[in-house]
Amino acid sequence: MAKREAPISQLQSFLPPGTYEAVLHYLQQYKVHLTVARERKSILGDYRHRTHAQTHRISVNGNLNKYAFLITLLHELAHLLTFEQYGNKVQSHGKEWKYIFGQLLAQFIQHNIFPADIKQALLQSLHNPSASSCADIELLRALKQFDAPSSGKLVEQLPPDALFKTPDGRVFKKMDKVRKRFKCIEVKTGRLYLFSPVYEVEPVE
Repeated sequence: MAKREAPISQLQSFLPPGTYEAVLHYLQQYKVHLTVARERKSILGDYRHRTHAQTHRISVNGNLNKYAFLITLLHELAHLLTFEQYGNKVQSHGKEWKYIFGQLLAQFIQHNIFPADIKQALLQSLHNPSASSCADIELLRALKQFDAPSSGKLVEQLPPDALFKTPDGRVFKKMDKVRKRFKCIEVKTGRLYLFSPVYEVEPVE
């Protein structure tokens, strides 16, 4: 099972201090079925709109740090609020969703919940938030400072020509930076790939 049920009272342990009551208000108002998921490599959270048979359903990865968990939950709540207002008539990450997500973020930012670097990264993207926090390099870099200790390294932290392994076991060699990403060559195949500077990998000695 990828997801597990948790009593709503346990939600507080996943959130930054001072945010539980505000989050709970949204969950109760819209009768959201919230689940905390184990780590999923492809997504951080997920939203399924209400139907005649089910209520709104949101899942968020439980391995996220508290700030990343809150931002991901707000991302999914923005989908819910967009659906409530527009149904399926707008794009999932279109201007309507961006506006609503920005309003949600602003609500929490004004209460000084986030550390300064996360707050600054959020303020920079408030009027045009990314479809994924993983796509916002400055925000992801700020959030990673609050992750649990790990043996991994960010691609940008590795020296030139360093070898590293991705979660699927493939080995790459770091090369030059191309605009915002690093060009890396897969050792086994010789194929070139572009990696985000804040993608976490395992150094190979």
